[in-house]
Amino acid sequence: MLGGAGILMAASPAQAAEVSYATECVPPPISGLPAVQGTTKVELTAPAEAKVGDEIEVVWKTVEAASKNPDVLDLGADTVKPTGTVTLGGAASGELKLEGPRQNPPIPKNSPMVLPDMKGTLKLEKAGEITLTPGAYNINVSKPISTDTKCAPKEEVRPGATIKVTEGGGSTTGGTTSGGTDTGGTTTGGTDTGGTTTGGSDSGGSDSGGSTSGGGDGGSTGGGGGETDFPGKEVSVAYACKTPIGDKNATSPVRISAKKNGGDYDLTVKFSKSVMDSPIDIPAGQVKPSMEVELGGADQGTVKVEGPLNKEVIKTGAPIEIPDLTGTYKPGASGKSTLSPGVLTVMAAGTTTTCTPPADVAVSLELDTSAQPGGASGGSGSGGAAVSGGAAASGGGTDSGGGLAATGAEDGGALRALGLVAGTAILLGGAVFTFTPWRKLRGMR
Repeated sequence: MLGGAGILMAASPAQAAEVSYATECVPPPISGLPAVQGTTKVELTAPAEAKVGDEIEVVWKTVEAASKNPDVLDLGADTVKPTGTVTLGGAASGELKLEGPRQNPPIPKNSPMVLPDMKGTLKLEKAGEITLTPGAYNINVSKPISTDTKCAPKEEVRPGATIKVTEGGGSTTGGTTSGGTDTGGTTTGGTDTGGTTTGGSDSGGSDSGGSTSGGGDGGSTGGGGGETDFPGKEVSVAYACKTPIGDKNATSPVRISAKKNGGDYDLTVKFSKSVMDSPIDIPAGQVKPSMEVELGGADQGTVKVEGPLNKEVIKTGAPIEIPDLTGTYKPGASGKSTLSPGVLTVMAAGTTTTCTPPADVAVSLELDTSAQPGGASGGSGSGGAAVSGGAAASGGGTDSGGGLAATGAEDGGALRALGLVAGTAILLGGAVFTFTPWRKLRGMR
């Protein structure tokens, strides 16, 4: 169930109850610190009574977080964003997801964490008593780099509120929730004609997107007759990324297109949809993306495509865009060959982020190919090193005009690489928000 905002219906006066429970908080992976045990105190507010069909608001107030801000760094104003989960019981089941704004006063070192209230909306669809029980929550700190601390109950938690729901119209199938998305790092998937995209979520906030299936049945087809341009179909790809600050999930639509050049094909790969902003200033010439396009059908192997280095400084908070990736595909077999998005690699400021697509990633383009000497199935290509599976490829140039190259996506969005930060910023960010007492940090020196 999704959490967020909606139009509220009239209900009885709100009730508030405080719940205290033992909590384990896992610091950001980059910190290298062990899990921390603490106590969370939450006050849940919800109407005492309501009717079937009402949409009621649930408010989570963090009375006391599991620990203070460690005596390491001061946290600036409006850098902390919480998201949490409330378990529904009784006449409803499932979970209600809540989120708070990135809104907090400056939080000095060695002082209590001050978290904004989280809210969610619950639509009542069945008469009876519904219990609301606070559970796991996540806290994202956006600066100096984005880090997440994940906290979960370590004991059975008692309900924090109970709503008495009376008949008043509407369906009788249970409770549903509605809500918004997390701005700490949101990814939005889509639906294409070749496969189905399913929703999912990410630390630091929620994100919707998911994996795309469809195999070789959904790709655009070309290569026969006198055609020279073969635009591919945009497919949504749910990448699993290994970043310098931990594992992340990122979903972006990707389109592979081809232009026939003799017996070869000049490939262009375009990305769209935003994932995150740059956590630090990245100098010009420090970001280099590339991808291994997967071949299937009659042909086998991969084709490497590359993008240019960034021409300008990428400021803190600005999107890290993936420009058009280009390369050359030399067919190694005759027949219908498919091209699908493969592993994406982004080199930035001395770090490497590797994003792997799901095994059932959809086909973006299908071509009627004729085998060429030294083609993909047959070995290495001319003028360069062979790539995985023997596919021949030549990377795109780095001279594509001023500034970052546009992705060419219909919505003007760009895939923003995850966790691309310089070494110094990584070390700083590791200690930003760990729920770890300063004495433990001192002991690590």
